[in-house]
Amino acid sequence: MASNWEEMCLDEVTELIIDCPHSTPKWMDEGVVVLRSNNIKNGRLDLSSPSFTNEEGYQARVKRAIPESGDLVLTREAPMGEVCQIPEGLRCCLGQRMVLLRVKKEIMDSTFLLFALQSPYLQHQISWNEGTGTTVSNIRMPNIKAFQIPTPTLPEQKAIAHILGSLDNKIELNRQMNETLEAMAQALFKSWFVDFDPVIDNALAAGNAIPDEFAERAEMRKGIEKKGNSDIEGLFPDEFEFTEEMGWIPKGWGISEVQGFGQVVCGKTPSKKKAEYYGNDISFIKIPDMHHVAWATTTIDNLSFEGSNSQKNKLIPKGSICVSCIATVGKVLITSREAHTNQQINSLIPAEKNTLYYLYSSFLGMEKSLQDLASGGAVTLNLNTSNFSKIKLIFPANPVLDAYDSSVSSLYEKNLKSLIQNQELAKLRDTLLPKLMSGELRIADAAALVDEVL
Repeated sequence: MASNWEEMCLDEVTELIIDCPHSTPKWMDEGVVVLRSNNIKNGRLDLSSPSFTNEEGYQARVKRAIPESGDLVLTREAPMGEVCQIPEGLRCCLGQRMVLLRVKKEIMDSTFLLFALQSPYLQHQISWNEGTGTTVSNIRMPNIKAFQIPTPTLPEQKAIAHILGSLDNKIELNRQMNETLEAMAQALFKSWFVDFDPVIDNALAAGNAIPDEFAERAEMRKGIEKKGNSDIEGLFPDEFEFTEEMGWIPKGWGISEVQGFGQVVCGKTPSKKKAEYYGNDISFIKIPDMHHVAWATTTIDNLSFEGSNSQKNKLIPKGSICVSCIATVGKVLITSREAHTNQQINSLIPAEKNTLYYLYSSFLGMEKSLQDLASGGAVTLNLNTSNFSKIKLIFPANPVLDAYDSSVSSLYEKNLKSLIQNQELAKLRDTLLPKLMSGELRIADAAALVDEVL
């Protein structure tokens, strides 16, 4: 037995273990949320890309049980063994390939069970068929009911849940803060470099003509009480000029190909036949590492110094912009340290520091156009390095780039700091989890460790 605590079957500590309906709901653009496997990851429910069904579909899917706050949802396959807790106020039903769990509150704390199911001990039970000793592709209901759950006293469960939950809550708080920081930076980018608000304001003040495509924006700007910084507004022109390549742009600004902003590098995968090329020295960025965050702070694979030195011309420095260009096209991130990428990623090493966040935001807004450039009728999208290098971008006046960099750099630095802290918090959580579940680590000692980092 892996635990020093008493163990009970999952069926004994729950009042409900309900399999989902084995049918596809009628999908709608809005309505009642349907929980799907892609919404559950790392112990959390992510509804940033929700799915919906109508009221009829909802009623059909909750005949056996209506999901309540505090209930757990466990995925049975594709992926298998992901778990989350339903939050307060969410009206939802289950999609396919998942199970609803409701604890007996007099025996089991729901949040404790949430963490228990993520522990190596339970994940092993989830992944292996105990009768045959082989891996399985889905979890059968009888096996789920038979899971062995470490079951300390209820007060001990709540204490463990509080310790691990404190780390998870801080990670989530940091994630939400980073979303806010990113939104602030993107809002300023859109105002200055997409809508050209300062140019419109200056043109209105000077009585200069506004191009038709900005007329609606100009009318909106007339009704806004201006609280702008006159020094910033003075950096922008008060006229537009027409260009064949980009249409109307602020007068005096330029247009440049991507390669005019710096050095373009297409990544490469070192020989897999040479094990010595792989280690833990240099980040090796691939598309699965390109999450919805600004910075590359962790990678699934890493290279050794020897592997890095085998392709020195592919090493990119901190502050490079990586853009996925094959298969999944249009993901963007910034390197937080020296790194390599594989051949599915083109990277731009900016020649001037003040263009970094401008270029990052420019590529973020180009996902659809990058995919269109890459299509070419091919089954797999491929935006080759030559075509990527020739993409044209507006090149703002240098004082404007300086001002933008000055305005957003602190936001992105805070963003990076929070991402790194989240790595450390997740590492601590994942270290404490099996030790607490087994009773190997005293609760008081774990609480002290957590207090030191929060």
